[in-house]
Amino acid sequence: MNQQHLAAHESLDLHEAINFKTLCIAKSKLMQGLAFDDDLRNLMKKDVTQSIQDLTELQSLYERAPFQAPVPQNRPTPIINGKEGTIQ
Repeated sequence: MNQQHLAAHESLDLHEAINFKTLCIAKSKLMQGLAFDDDLRNLMKKDVTQSIQDLTELQSLYERAPFQAPVPQNRPTPIINGKEGTIQ
């Protein structure tokens, strides 16, 4: 069976959804420590668990993207305190 590939715009939309879902997970995990209400904290925990499952599913769809972004060999030199620094 032929594996279908996503169109370029679908891949970009999916990439944005993955980024958004990742940020939502991070925010829910951080906010759990600030919640004093047990019901709210449990709801946030449930949200994190469900979001991780959703993110796993989205990532499996992303494997059908028709392109991959290469990692550049040369990276920009960081500027630290107004001067070019070195990466250690």
